[in-house]
Amino acid sequence: MIYLDNAATSFPKPRGVIDAVIRYLSEIGGNPGRAAHASAREASKLVDRTRRLLASLLGNVDPSRIIFAPSTTVALNLAIKGLLRSGDHVLATSMEHNSVLRPLNGLARLGVTHSLIPCSSSGELDPADILPLIQPQTRLIALIHASNVTGNLIPVDEVGKIARERGILLLVDAAQTMGKIAIDPEKLFVDLLAGPGHKGLLGPMGTGFLYVKSGLELEPLWEGGTGTQSESLRQPETWPERFESGTCNAPGLAGLAEGIAEVLQLGFEAIANHERRLVEVLLEGLSQFPQIIIYGPKDRRSCTGTLSFNIQELDCAEVAHILDTAYTIAVRSGLHCAPAAHRTIGTFPHGAVRVSVGPYNTEEEIHSFVKAIAEIVEFHSS
Repeated sequence: MIYLDNAATSFPKPRGVIDAVIRYLSEIGGNPGRAAHASAREASKLVDRTRRLLASLLGNVDPSRIIFAPSTTVALNLAIKGLLRSGDHVLATSMEHNSVLRPLNGLARLGVTHSLIPCSSSGELDPADILPLIQPQTRLIALIHASNVTGNLIPVDEVGKIARERGILLLVDAAQTMGKIAIDPEKLFVDLLAGPGHKGLLGPMGTGFLYVKSGLELEPLWEGGTGTQSESLRQPETWPERFESGTCNAPGLAGLAEGIAEVLQLGFEAIANHERRLVEVLLEGLSQFPQIIIYGPKDRRSCTGTLSFNIQELDCAEVAHILDTAYTIAVRSGLHCAPAAHRTIGTFPHGAVRVSVGPYNTEEEIHSFVKAIAEIVEFHSS
């Protein structure tokens, strides 16, 4: 199989990730923070190691301000619903994922309003377009770091300056950038940042996190056992326990630590350069067919390894199905849980074919993909 769906989840996983999960389940087995015996202590050490590795990746932030969650979506819900109150106003871009737009729409019934910052038909944001939309009640700007449809990076640093100067908080959805580029929340003026463990960080599914800047308070969305202050019926105030009730995905977090170690060994710059080169080869191949429409910026230097396209007169789902069944190539078609983004680039309601590369893909695989597309185009043009 040629796997080109890394924007959904990375594959294959590094051997170290697999071994760490197996070791936890077969040799450790304890519940972190729930006992004083050796296996529970070892489990706690592994979870703490992963938290500290993430803190190091984010410019050496306070590890206690990193809250583990089962996904970026859950982390974003905690940020949005744990922060906003009736009367608050939020700005988000027209390229946002449903993991931001659905919580915001859900909060409308509680008196939280939001406005969308329009992006161009190629998915690009001009930070100047934010200024006219700011209201006295604007408390938060929610910003996708890179589109999961077109791959283009949003200028977080410029938006962050605008937000910080006006006392507005900035929440960043880093689902498509963690492990792909270096991220320092302090330098980018980011107050909250959500990310996955299973995409660019190469870890297992069921792992994610929310970083919250020191001094910023949130309300927990769930309460229960934390392994600390069990004598009290009130949720602990200490971080991160305040937000981590229940048993965490310790085997997944053990694997995530090894995924992070692999990313650090490969290096952000090397990963970005490799994926950028693969997209260049992909663009060179697809651009030879006039029947193919490519979406997103023409300049791909400020993009992740994600590219979406359509073949005229062919449904994107049909193209993906042919690639899967006839060529054993995995891509994703449709709206990619981002209907607002597809409206922005003009592909709603049908969507597009998305190709997303990872650090283990090769140029030979991209050439094979382009060859398959050429055969599909030729067959349907005859």
